Amino acid sequence: MFIRSSNVGYPRIGEKREWKKTLESFWNGQITKEQCTKMMEAIRLDSIRKQMEKGIDLIPIGDFSLYDHVLDTAFMFGYIPEQFQQIDDTLEQYFAMARGTNGQHALEMTKWFNTNYHYIVPEIGQTKPRLVENRLLKEYNLVKETFDLETKPVLLGPITFLLLSKQYDRHEWRKHLARLVPVYVELFKQLSEAGVSFVQIDEPILVQDIDDDIVDAFRDVYEVFHRGVPNINLILQTYFDSVSHYREIVALPVAGIGLDFVHDNGENMKNINTYGFPKDKILVAGIVDGRNVWKSSLAQKATLLHHLANVAEQLIIQPSCSLLHVPVTTKHEHSLPPELAGALSFADEKLDEIRMLTEYMKGNTTIDKLIQYDEQTNSNLAKFRKQQEQINEITAVPVSRTPYSKRRKIQQSHLQLPLLPTTTIGSFPQTSDVRQARMKWKKGEWNDHQYKSFIKKEIAKWIDIQEQLQLDVLVHGEFERTDMVEFFGEKLQGMACTTNGWVQSYGSRCVRPPIIFSHVSYQQPMTVEETVYAQSLTHKPVKGMLTGPVTMLNWSFVRDDIPRKHVLTQLALAIREEVLRLEAKGIRIIQVDEPALREGLPLKKEKHASYWEDAVMAFRLATSSVKEETQIHTHMCYSQFEQMMHVIDKLDADVISIESSRSHGELIAAFETYEYKKEIGLGVYDIHSPRIPTKKEISEQIERALRVLRPEQFWVNPDCGLKTRKEKEAIAALKAMVEAAREYRERLLACGGKPSWK
Repeated sequence: MFIRSSNVGYPRIGEKREWKKTLESFWNGQITKEQCTKMMEAIRLDSIRKQMEKGIDLIPIGDFSLYDHVLDTAFMFGYIPEQFQQIDDTLEQYFAMARGTNGQHALEMTKWFNTNYHYIVPEIGQTKPRLVENRLLKEYNLVKETFDLETKPVLLGPITFLLLSKQYDRHEWRKHLARLVPVYVELFKQLSEAGVSFVQIDEPILVQDIDDDIVDAFRDVYEVFHRGVPNINLILQTYFDSVSHYREIVALPVAGIGLDFVHDNGENMKNINTYGFPKDKILVAGIVDGRNVWKSSLAQKATLLHHLANVAEQLIIQPSCSLLHVPVTTKHEHSLPPELAGALSFADEKLDEIRMLTEYMKGNTTIDKLIQYDEQTNSNLAKFRKQQEQINEITAVPVSRTPYSKRRKIQQSHLQLPLLPTTTIGSFPQTSDVRQARMKWKKGEWNDHQYKSFIKKEIAKWIDIQEQLQLDVLVHGEFERTDMVEFFGEKLQGMACTTNGWVQSYGSRCVRPPIIFSHVSYQQPMTVEETVYAQSLTHKPVKGMLTGPVTMLNWSFVRDDIPRKHVLTQLALAIREEVLRLEAKGIRIIQVDEPALREGLPLKKEKHASYWEDAVMAFRLATSSVKEETQIHTHMCYSQFEQMMHVIDKLDADVISIESSRSHGELIAAFETYEYKKEIGLGVYDIHSPRIPTKKEISEQIERALRVLRPEQFWVNPDCGLKTRKEKEAIAALKAMVEAAREYRERLLACGGKPSWK
């Protein structure tokens, strides 16, 4: 039987974030373009070498990116919007599309399916696609020359690419597809002529609810591929859930079908048992979880593989998806409890699992070796399973508040905020001084008193800056926090944080998701000291800043034998306790951020209702115990909000702030069809771009919003937190924002509080 091992994709960031450091050094002008290119090549080749040493048969290329693989696809096929075409340098042009320039907005950014990875949304327009550069061929030749190794090029498929793009009439998407497919064929032909045998073409759109038109498009496109390049083995790769229209998809003329047997809820196996699997195709089985960090039960995986081997004559064993979504290696994790560290499997360790399973299926190792591996893992987790508690009684906790119309009047009386109040989302720039102070404290070079004194100085500095800027609602700046989830993960019982467990979120932004290994519970106040200190420095209200339970769940690695709903309830109760502690100390506005509210949404619509019910319940469990006069805020970013307005309403937050400017205000159209009665802040400028918005641009955003929202319900704020920006950038942008809001406020008051066009 044909059995091989494979990898879907490897983390691009390097063991110690060498990729991030190289990118930011280049952006800051510390290294040249040539130095950046050389350093990136070294990181890329090192990842290939490691996969070779792990014994992987089919090693991917094309999974490495300087920013984002969807942007890479757009760039390779010439989808460069007109506003960037005047930039001559290709690397500068590429980064301009991702990050913007002083004169141009960056392209929109949003979540990659139901993950915390953000991709750059391509703009199609009237572009006639062409193969600008076959970067896959360049990478293939580089690796072959360096290691004498045949690799597997990977690229995003044309149908998924188009359906994730924007700026074209969706009724004409098949016309755009017809223009794009020949360019793919040209690329495949060049790869075939170079000797490429296998090409992985990712079409994750297949796991969503797709209609007959899309299924017909797959038939047409892959028939063209089959006729155009018959000598190349195309692997049609899916992941994150089960394939929709299974029988039609497995009948497509490709060499192999990649299926996820981890996150499919058993549906892929059910379809195979019901309809079989084509004997002439390779079953590419995603067996090891590419999205979580726990070791696999290899004996269970072996049972599954035996079943698959009985229905398919050719089998490739691989992770369920790209390992982009997990940290690189556990070998640098020395601070975790040994029993916890011994239960973890990051990217490198997952490749070891793939190799062990492949060797077993080839008859080169015994089941006893797999059982021994499992016994060690179970021994490590045994202690934490005993600690896991059940929550059976939460009926005494309020999940609803006084009707909004009544509590709004009470809040207005207490807060005395002006029309179009201005605020920020929470964090201020994490300068090198802030990072160095935190490092000195963690290394023991500073004691607690020295560190807290430094943090207080930063808080005082930025309270003063905010007052000078004349913001209406202030924040303490979150200088004591590394990440909005990691910070709480360090303080809650049942959660652990890694030393080097970095994962790419967007661009060069990397996060270390906490690990939820046992019962989550509140231990002591987490944010009260800093927030109360900030409030003592000003008469203006200071927001308490917390991360919501749904985001904490979705941005953590949760033990896969604990029900997620159970963990969600524990997190909600812990955040509720902190909310009440802040309120008891006189904090009148408390923001419970939920940027990942939509992220965990199942990809199949039939499962949406249950997810939303749990998410809404968790948020209300965390926030509904406060008094009427306490104003609850929440924040969300980079999601398809227009599809979830009814859910946002059910959260019953007094004020919701949502990213809007990165999508150039398109979200505003959602309020033309959905009447939202509570208060809302639509982000008026993009914080992920280094460009500083003009007062005129912000005024245009305010005016556009007020065409569908009432002035008395509208807040003015940036898209997101300002942690990643430089101090001068943050201050200049906020100055423009406050001035634009003040001028607009004066115009409204001059005409009785109503926009002139109403």
